[in-house]
Amino acid sequence: MRIRKKYLFYLLGILSSLTGAIVTTIDAYISSIVITDPWALCVVIFLAGIVITFILCLILSLPFKQKSLGARIDPSFKRLRLLKKEEIPYHLMAGIGNAVATIAYFLIISTYKDPSATLAFFQIVILYLLFIESIVEKNAPTMAEIESSMIVTFGALLASFSLKGEINTYGLMIVFLLLNPAWVVFSIYQRKLKIMRINDSYNDSINIRFWNLVFTTLFAIILVYFIKRDAIYLAIESLKYWKYFFLSMGITFFSYVLYIRALGLGKASVTQAVKSFTIIFSIPFSLALSKFIHITLFESPTHAVIKLIGIILVVMGVISFALTEVRAYIFIKAKTGYSIKELLNTIWKIRGIISVAAVAGKYDIIAKARMRTLGKGYERIIRALEKVKGIERFEWHSILKEWEEV
Repeated sequence: MRIRKKYLFYLLGILSSLTGAIVTTIDAYISSIVITDPWALCVVIFLAGIVITFILCLILSLPFKQKSLGARIDPSFKRLRLLKKEEIPYHLMAGIGNAVATIAYFLIISTYKDPSATLAFFQIVILYLLFIESIVEKNAPTMAEIESSMIVTFGALLASFSLKGEINTYGLMIVFLLLNPAWVVFSIYQRKLKIMRINDSYNDSINIRFWNLVFTTLFAIILVYFIKRDAIYLAIESLKYWKYFFLSMGITFFSYVLYIRALGLGKASVTQAVKSFTIIFSIPFSLALSKFIHITLFESPTHAVIKLIGIILVVMGVISFALTEVRAYIFIKAKTGYSIKELLNTIWKIRGIISVAAVAGKYDIIAKARMRTLGKGYERIIRALEKVKGIERFEWHSILKEWEEV
């Protein structure tokens, strides 16, 4: 089956949002009923997560019609495998980021209880991602991206708004100083892993998820050990409730796999913007959860209207992201006597180029460009290519539709 890349990207992001909302609802229930210590909950859920994730990876490694079962989720997946040397540094950074973000997440869950508010706090990370991407990636944010991110962010804040007249300083510090910065590190390095080529094909999201969980568990246990050692023993005692943890981490597995695969198709900030749909999905789950634990979703009609406005802003921001991206292929003919390898490196450094390949035939190099506005991006890339001495000529072809295997 094949689907347009653009549609696949949004489908993956929205499905990840839906499963993420379910997981947050389950976690809110667990933190209120099963185990109330957020530090112990973080450790025990990772310990149980490794087991259920390993079982799921083995099942997805089984062959089915000349492919593995997991290839139906990510075509790059063949089987669970050992790490490559070049992946380890990225997994270390992603593991640290995920460990800190998850600890912060459970602290927020234990503070706010309401999944719709908890998930809204996650969306502030979009602004962090845009800032980091402008530094570490070749695609600096355009005005359209900044405007869309601001819309999504303020929408997320409104969706989490409370009319109690109180400001939870502790919660805000966790959000701004721990949760979002750590999630940025996680997202950036997960994306680097996803676009990495392993054995002549792109890395797969299933192996990335499994090994990230291994590193995350290790770092989480170390952090909790030095911060609150007693939580380790409480976590081990709580393993008797393994069914709850298996359920949570089993669904989390698919949420993360879908998210990681989406990261391979779009920028981290755009992927996170699409994932903001968790706020919408979380509201009916929060209503259902309120039947089991005390949650005050709407303290007044005004509160309900503010949440609705926040949701509308989130949707508008995501749609704005969707309508502004432009992609193109550039076919390049090299001058005689110039090194193709050096040309590849030079073209790769041009801002807006997301992939480059040497090919046989009429042209020597094919580059792929991605930009937010056709006029500005086209002019910037064309001017950069014209300055490369080894290029004899090139042709620009904008992409109208692009398909991806699912």
